[in-house]
Amino acid sequence: MENHLRASLIDWLRSDPALETINSIEEESPLKASAPWLGIAASASADWGVKGRQGREVRIALELESRADEPDANAQALAAIERRIHELPVFQTGFELASIRFLRGRSEARPNNRRGALLEFRFRILEPLTE
Repeated sequence: MENHLRASLIDWLRSDPALETINSIEEESPLKASAPWLGIAASASADWGVKGRQGREVRIALELESRADEPDANAQALAAIERRIHELPVFQTGFELASIRFLRGRSEARPNNRRGALLEFRFRILEPLTE
């Protein structure tokens, strides 16, 4: 289920016109993309479910790397990413979304005029219902 969530999340983010200024949105850090880019920095899952349905609690950290001088240069992009994630449709291929929760964020200045931002979310997902 975690792999289905990762793929669905990346496809969902790629389809948002508000994020079209991001050069690359990938499941991992892109090898040859110029900043700004967005990728999954880490993910982990644990058992979680409800009576009669298997599920997972999946934590996903997304990293946005950009080039900017100002500390708040990524504020609009980060807000758009967070908004889009919270709009992820409930019914997906391979899982059903039970909840999404923002856990933490981090931002830092990096060498060569780069900036990094990390957004971590908790997703609770259930196996899809079978008919």
